[in-house]
Amino acid sequence: MQTDESTKWIMSVDRRMLVMRDVHENGIIRVSELASHSGRSIQNISRAIHELEAEGLVECITPEKNTWKRYILTEHGKMVYERMRDLHLFE
Repeated sequence: MQTDESTKWIMSVDRRMLVMRDVHENGIIRVSELASHSGRSIQNISRAIHELEAEGLVECITPEKNTWKRYILTEHGKMVYERMRDLHLFE
């Protein structure tokens, strides 16, 4: 299976890989939860979320909130995640 541009883009920065995996495993998640699970700063995870959101891979399901926003994978994000898993990039 060939690696597509979205997969390469995600793989190029480890925080993106981390967020993709955690959002997939948890379904709905907050930035603070991701930061806590990963030991990363909230700023680091927030940046990854915003990058993935701009690429259409995750979406905020509580956009009206200023804090405690919740995120899920989009259909495109799920497809890319499955492709990455097929390439054995995730366990």
